[in-house]
Amino acid sequence: MEILETSLWVLLVIISFVLIGLVLIHRGRGGGITDMFGGGFASGVQSSAVGERNLSRITWVLAVVWGMIVVLLGLITRFSI
Repeated sequence: MEILETSLWVLLVIISFVLIGLVLIHRGRGGGITDMFGGGFASGVQSSAVGERNLSRITWVLAVVWGMIVVLLGLITRFSI
């Protein structure tokens, strides 16, 4: 059980950093951090509506996986003896 908990913690940290990066890449709607740095990588990813839509889908999937890992870690902590 300890290996599962440790691997979930590692996965949670990795997904957290990836989510932070994905959110910062998203197109700013009114001047945000993406506009402050001039777009950079974001302008290449967002060059089409398909790219923006795929970026949103990946972000949502990772956010749901992140939430599931948090719930699993809570359950493991709650019911471990």
